[in-house]
Amino acid sequence: MPTARLLIGPLLRRVVGTRATVWVETTAPAVVTVRTAGGATGTAATFSAYAHHYALVVVEGLTPDSATSYEVLIDDELAWPAPDSRFPPSVIRTRAADDRDQPVRLLFGSCRETTQHATTRKLPPDALDAYTRRVLADLDPAALPDLVMLLGDQVYADETSPTIKRLLRRRRRRPKGAPDDQVVSFDEYTKLYLESWSDPEIRWLFSTVPSVMIFDDHEIIDDWNTSASWRADVREQPWWAERIASGLASYWVYQHLGNLSPDEIAADPVFAKVRAAEDATEVLREFGKRVDTEADLAHDTARWHAVQYQWSYALDLGRTRLVMLDSRCSRVLMPGRRTMLPAAEWSWFVDQAHGSYDHLVVGTSLPWLLPPGIHHVEAWNEKLADSTRPWVAGLAEKLRRALDLEHWGAFRRSFEGLAELFARLGGGTPGGPDDRKGAGPAYPPPASISVLSGDVHHSYVARVRFAAPDVHTPVHQLTCSPIHNQVPAGMRPLMRLGWARGPAAATRALARSAGVRRSFIKWRKLAGPYFGNAVSTLTNAGRGSEVVIEGTTSDGALREVARQRLTP
Repeated sequence: MPTARLLIGPLLRRVVGTRATVWVETTAPAVVTVRTAGGATGTAATFSAYAHHYALVVVEGLTPDSATSYEVLIDDELAWPAPDSRFPPSVIRTRAADDRDQPVRLLFGSCRETTQHATTRKLPPDALDAYTRRVLADLDPAALPDLVMLLGDQVYADETSPTIKRLLRRRRRRPKGAPDDQVVSFDEYTKLYLESWSDPEIRWLFSTVPSVMIFDDHEIIDDWNTSASWRADVREQPWWAERIASGLASYWVYQHLGNLSPDEIAADPVFAKVRAAEDATEVLREFGKRVDTEADLAHDTARWHAVQYQWSYALDLGRTRLVMLDSRCSRVLMPGRRTMLPAAEWSWFVDQAHGSYDHLVVGTSLPWLLPPGIHHVEAWNEKLADSTRPWVAGLAEKLRRALDLEHWGAFRRSFEGLAELFARLGGGTPGGPDDRKGAGPAYPPPASISVLSGDVHHSYVARVRFAAPDVHTPVHQLTCSPIHNQVPAGMRPLMRLGWARGPAAATRALARSAGVRRSFIKWRKLAGPYFGNAVSTLTNAGRGSEVVIEGTTSDGALREVARQRLTP
């Protein structure tokens, strides 16, 4: 048996109390040990699938309110840190045992193509690389973010680098008709993650700051699950069955598994099957095929439960509750009944959104609030796509797909449902243990509600205005995109116009002419739009909340482009 080496990682994924999870990929089957300077350890054997080998190690016995360096051993041989590393030791930082008064810092962004040397286009500097270099220049573990939130398009299966294109050209056996420049198989997906996460700065950052992730379309293909007819058309492609199964299986391995807490990992049915199998290839292949059918069955609750796997998840940090929503895989796509989440998952989300906390953070790859001028076009298009006149519905469907009209505004039931939920939370939620015969709400209104998103390749802050006077909580859309990409220059004026009153009023009238009812919310831009590469930091401290957007300069540094207080 060949000696195993560390291929990708370590990725520090979750730190929960005195436990942490560390994800690695190795070159061969092995036993992986994570050992901290403070004596906390964890060990796990790798699991294998598609001739690749992975381990998710749970480290036990960490000291609260500490920052402790650690090392990774592969079959008792030191694999991390590398002997010639130019970076400081990786650390695991824990929060205080009672962290209710401890600030929460969330670093977030989306849409990251591979690093500059690997791309065909001349892109501005990578914002996450720039952030890491600034951290390393004056490293203070206590000042590190509590979490990195990656909000979609962590890899691009359909827009590959020259390196990946050369690899694909050398492949002798690929599915019939497979695009020459797009990945299809699980093994090809592994090359995307290796390319992206081997960036030295990113590798160190992910080894030291916990991260959570959610997919968007490019992990699979541009405009994934735009509509039912889109799904019908793409299934005609002979290579699609392998692409979707491989994309979802690789996402589970590389991104989703690490989103879970140690207890959730232990309870995950897919992980149990993977761990029990000597070779989990067929387990993951069947899983990828099965969960793709969720969007076909999401309107049928009984049948949907037979195939459902929940990609959405929730976690608490101090007095901040984070709920990350899958706005891609499980959409209900039936015309007239479109929703971002099926009914059962929406109920789960509503349950998670209620509780005792100071700040609610909702992560979704697609912005809930777009520029109003664009939002009303999406609502208008959805209404026409539901027309009983086939020629109208057909033209609207063509426009939906041609212009990517598939954000929350094009799933109006979900858009309004989210607004209604936030209004209810912002007015206090009655009926709980603290409610004494109507004397007051069970949970007071949270200090802030923030929706964090990416996808649209520009960054902005927008605030909601509710028609209801008793909504006390400020609600904001915080969009940060891209980390390393760019929006075509010709699109920028249109995106700016989307915020202007005149175009917004015109498209609102257009939507109303199609029968779209007026929403009970309005929103206005507070900061942006900013079109460069960027990362953002949301800080919740006590009942206060603030977001800072930082963009890259031509020499690879960061500069502040917006700072917005979100609470009074």
